[in-house]
Amino acid sequence: TPTPAAPADPTPEPAPAPTRPEQEPEQPPAPTPTPTPPTPTVYRWSELAYDVGGDGTAPEMRLGESSWVWQRSGLSIAGKRYTTGVSVHGSSSVTIDLNRTCSAYDALVGVDDRALGLGAVRFSVHADGVRLWKSGTVRGGETAVPVHVDLSGRHTVRLVVEPRGPLGSVVPADWAESQFTCS
Repeated sequence: TPTPAAPADPTPEPAPAPTRPEQEPEQPPAPTPTPTPPTPTVYRWSELAYDVGGDGTAPEMRLGESSWVWQRSGLSIAGKRYTTGVSVHGSSSVTIDLNRTCSAYDALVGVDDRALGLGAVRFSVHADGVRLWKSGTVRGGETAVPVHVDLSGRHTVRLVVEPRGPLGSVVPADWAESQFTCS
């Protein structure tokens, strides 16, 4: 008699493959918020140091290239008082190194009331050798003229007063509320 064949090993059933958890679709990264620009700093000309005493981090007047200045408070143009400002002679030039990024220069200009209504001058603002603003003739007793000059990309400012007429060179000329806006 034939010997029965050994039963074949049963074929194992394949084990089910583990299922991967459903992946959530990737979210795009949140946009990086734009940084808040620094708050501008205002530098009043009446408070600026001369370059020989400064540290080169803020606007400073050049001592060797500037006319006489009187940094003062309580000046007056056409009967209106101003808190701060600078008085200069009717023939003057003052150079200011900005030493940082500045966006604007602002002031109110006129003949100081100490001139008793006499004299006439013309004001101008130059930056890096280019005249950016010029007033007409401003006479003693006339209201202050507003000045606003864009200083973007500029490094040096020169504030000039020129006499107009016989008494123009001796009258005090005012740059009232004179300030540089910088970052």
